Amino acid sequence: MARHIYSCPLRWSDMDAFGHVNNVVFLRYLEEARIDFMFRLAPGDGSPSFSGGSVVARHEIDYVRPLVHRHEPVTVESWVTKIGAASLTIAYEIKDPEQVYVRASTVVVPFDLAAGRPRRISAEEKAFLQEYVEETDAGRGGRAGRGDRGDRVERAAA
Repeated sequence: MARHIYSCPLRWSDMDAFGHVNNVVFLRYLEEARIDFMFRLAPGDGSPSFSGGSVVARHEIDYVRPLVHRHEPVTVESWVTKIGAASLTIAYEIKDPEQVYVRASTVVVPFDLAAGRPRRISAEEKAFLQEYVEETDAGRGGRAGRGDRGDRVERAAA
């Protein structure tokens, strides 16, 4: 199992009036990492995979610690926790080597833009995604780390 690693820069405008990265901005960080991950397969080699579009069906996010602006980027690790016939779940951690700021998951549905409807995951897409599958607690396909909530004492103000 591999994890996709994305180095995400922090922007001055990401902060809110409380001096930390705003809760909504974290969704943008997840989006940047997800697009970088999913489009590694498609455009470069002329593959049609993921090029037809996808939609987000669900986000789930736990704010573990506040993140304040600094010049160093944060790391967004992404992996797959579930592959269905017409959807997949991507889990994430936004972190530094010493601490996790956010744990999240997104349900993504491949979408046929021309037909205006969801579509099934292709064999090529499934083969690519399988390289990033990580089982979570009890194999439920939920977010990683849900079994250990000890680090959630310091929650970010959202």
